[in-house]
Amino acid sequence: MSAISSILIVDDELENFDVLETMLLTENYQLHYAANGIQALSFLETHQPDLILLDVMMPEMDGIEACRQIKSHQIWKHIPIVMVTALNSKEDSIKCLDAGATDFLSKPVHSAELRARVRSMLRIKQQHDDLQKLLQLREDMVSIVVHDLRNPLSSILLAIDLLRLSQLLPEKCQDKINIIDISAHQLQLQIDSLLLMAKIESGKLSLNFTEVDLCALCSSVLNSFETLAEQKRLTLIGNFPEPGSSINIDANIFRRMLDNLVSNAIKFSSPNGKIILQADYSGSDGVTIQITDEGYGINEATKNIIFNKYEIGTQIKGVEQTGLGLAFVKMAVEAHGGKITVENNQPKGTIFTLHLPA
Repeated sequence: MSAISSILIVDDELENFDVLETMLLTENYQLHYAANGIQALSFLETHQPDLILLDVMMPEMDGIEACRQIKSHQIWKHIPIVMVTALNSKEDSIKCLDAGATDFLSKPVHSAELRARVRSMLRIKQQHDDLQKLLQLREDMVSIVVHDLRNPLSSILLAIDLLRLSQLLPEKCQDKINIIDISAHQLQLQIDSLLLMAKIESGKLSLNFTEVDLCALCSSVLNSFETLAEQKRLTLIGNFPEPGSSINIDANIFRRMLDNLVSNAIKFSSPNGKIILQADYSGSDGVTIQITDEGYGINEATKNIIFNKYEIGTQIKGVEQTGLGLAFVKMAVEAHGGKITVENNQPKGTIFTLHLPA
């Protein structure tokens, strides 16, 4: 490896660190020391080692608990952990594996075995890092392409508006223009959602909270989908609080979130059905918003993955599915400190429920 690998050795006896340091002396690693699990967690707050050699029997916080906490942390969980232990029972091994350990070394440690295990773990870590770089490169390229799509799409939307104003086109062409307009706005919604998702995932999105009239917001959402609903012979119904009651949200992101949910409800509904957008104030508990449709519904297995990126659940013929809309909605709701759930409507269809705290 070109860069010097960093190893954190966690052991309550400094002599053991000295022994491991001597065994690894010829390998040119950068070694760090922590006397217990608490010190190890503190070290990880400011440093990211490539490997952790973790003793099991330690005061204050033993190795199993330290391993469990490290592996439960989003930023640290990818770091390989080799448990260095004098415990040899299967029960102890199972506890270490359940805590997230990657490998084991038994005391007294054999120098050749130590060096071989360390090299193996560092190869795994390097493979993980290389994969993350490729994934990040892919995400960056997608973001660039998606961003560059906005300019030609803006030209298409402008051309649609000009065609509507033209006196040269026969009346029968207006329906075709409406279809183009709806498709272009759906594409714009997907592009904007992808860009916002990238910002949320990177932690670079700063929400612009303002007081927004909930009734006006939800009414505007339904009005924007009237033409699309009419084409599928669907009825849009709104149940909102009285005008004047406000909610503290990022209006732009929240609007896109509701647009995604209503668009999905229309997409997955059969003709002549109903779609209900309902919003209620729950007093000190916050705000609850529900989108109910009479479409295909979601099976139990799909409910567990439907909000994951690129998961599309059940493939439905003739329905375009990217697996991004609901992933964006979940990210946006959680960015507002809320949550989203899904359940089946009776006798058929789906109910998505958003709850925002007060």
